[in-house]
Amino acid sequence: MKQEQFLLVLDRDEAEARWNAALDLDRLGAETVALESALGRVLAVEVRAPVDVPSFDRSNMDGFAVRADDTYGASELEPVRLRLNDETIPTGVSPSLVVERGTATAIATGGMLPRGADAVVPVELTDVEDGGRAVVLRAARVPGAAVSFAGTDIGMGETVLFAGTRLSSRETGVLAAIGAARVDVVRRPRVAVISTGDEIIAPGEPMRPGLVFDSNGRMIADAVRELGGEPIFFGAFRDEEAALRRALERGLAECDAVVLSGGTSKGEGDLSYRVVAELEPGILVHGVALKPGKPICLAAQRGKPVVILPGFPTSAVFTFHEFVAPVLRRLAGTPPLERETARATLALRTHTERGRLEYLLVGLVRGEDGALRAYPMGKGSGSVTTWSRADGFVRLERNLEIVEAGAEVEVTLLGPGLAPADLVVIGSHCTGLDLIARALHAEGYSVKLLAVGSQGGIEAARRGECDVAPAHLLDPQSDRYNTPFLDDSLALVSGYLRMQGVVTRDDERRTTEALLADPRLRMVNRNRGSGTRVLIDGLLGSRRPDGYAYEPRSHHAVAAAVAQGRADWGVTIETVARESGLRFRPLRSEHYDFVVPVSRLDRPAVRALIRLLEPGSALRAELEAAGFASPQTAVTKGSQS
Repeated sequence: MKQEQFLLVLDRDEAEARWNAALDLDRLGAETVALESALGRVLAVEVRAPVDVPSFDRSNMDGFAVRADDTYGASELEPVRLRLNDETIPTGVSPSLVVERGTATAIATGGMLPRGADAVVPVELTDVEDGGRAVVLRAARVPGAAVSFAGTDIGMGETVLFAGTRLSSRETGVLAAIGAARVDVVRRPRVAVISTGDEIIAPGEPMRPGLVFDSNGRMIADAVRELGGEPIFFGAFRDEEAALRRALERGLAECDAVVLSGGTSKGEGDLSYRVVAELEPGILVHGVALKPGKPICLAAQRGKPVVILPGFPTSAVFTFHEFVAPVLRRLAGTPPLERETARATLALRTHTERGRLEYLLVGLVRGEDGALRAYPMGKGSGSVTTWSRADGFVRLERNLEIVEAGAEVEVTLLGPGLAPADLVVIGSHCTGLDLIARALHAEGYSVKLLAVGSQGGIEAARRGECDVAPAHLLDPQSDRYNTPFLDDSLALVSGYLRMQGVVTRDDERRTTEALLADPRLRMVNRNRGSGTRVLIDGLLGSRRPDGYAYEPRSHHAVAAAVAQGRADWGVTIETVARESGLRFRPLRSEHYDFVVPVSRLDRPAVRALIRLLEPGSALRAELEAAGFASPQTAVTKGSQS
């Protein structure tokens, strides 16, 4: 048979568009798998945490649980002596004794912090005396030292992973941490891989002149697997039309796509083209203006992709990644691959331990000048989400003690698809923010969330390091939220109202005034820089109840401290109180708004956020159902506030 020329050679984009228009590219259905089988799979639905992680305030090291104010002034020259309680707290055991003033309790790494204690002194900074009845401290500690507060890593009800996330060891660690034994994932696309040609032999067979080992079959099958698919290798077929037709029919019946290699030309012995041409609609593209890869054949059978790759290995693999890989990623929900390193400047002054090589986990954001900024994640070595949510790490050499803000660093990315997000959010976290991020994610926008508190978020917005800074910062002088902190470079997008209140365990029925007046009760505070801390300080005035220095960084940690008896009262939002089964006493409705640099108001993801928050929107209804009331949506410039 005389070889024919290609009917029409198309450019790459036109060829891809013509082929994709004939394909059913909806993501495949879901299946439930055990967590131990979930590595590399793609989430079919978002995952919310059913528990706090950690679920209690825990020690980060072996040492002694103390009241931090008992240690003030302690040094090598002037140590502090405390009486040891008759208890040692191992892991997995609830403490039974309260750490009273002037006392300490021995505690293991991972042990539950006892009531009364707010810090841990590492064992290497102590000496035990009097036959185990006293401990001498050679260093002072601040509240929260060597302690991971409940919910600091993950809060109950928090969205920890979104649908479409490919599960690496980082994400499976998060799932294990929240107790997920099974997970709903996208079904892997099954891909039939067929090699053709009289010259093809399987690896391991005796080589003879004129023959070649089938490298394409193995290469393409493994490329499918790397993309999250399930390759079914049908083998190498000689140029025998009936056998090849049966293999193609079986592949179409059993699989989601068929990839052949060899036989793209329309010449004598090239049967792949002839067999595929019988499909419906059959061949859509035969010949693309590429080098290598011109002979590629793109076809379909009632929405299923069928491809004949060129026989030469380089052409085969090149055209596979150009045309087939994007289709399989869409079917499997797999994100695209990205670069492995990036240059950035460090956003915050960072301390490191001299003499040790350190890998600093960072999140990447892009400043107004277009350059990348690397934010240290900062949750510590016990955190699961630090590893899960980081974009990469910075190698800090052994001779460093401090890396100044603004220093140029090289970031090694942790995996593919970790380019800077479409919307960078730095500021106060709220469960309502998860609903907003999910809505943006569903519209195709990637969202990065860095929780640094309201003040830290507004400062980041002023420096041009984020697109949105969620804030609920009360100005005591004007009694107004957020707008007093704007300048001409910032705008305010109205968010929602949420109720802050005092929470206790359900059996405590006294009023807020009675709680504040009872010196026997222990409070739990919030971290400096948070909007809730401003509200608490206004409530207390000059009073400083026991527990004032106990400063968790989230609403979930406050609720956990009260629910588990480490504190008697605290201030949190109503939705978290309800989830935790606590009694709630309303204090005031606060404005949770979004501060945006004026220069970023026209960015697509910011415009999408403003649109999603319009009155009457589906997102507004979802927020209201979750307990977040809707004020009038508006964009206010700093000069108008």
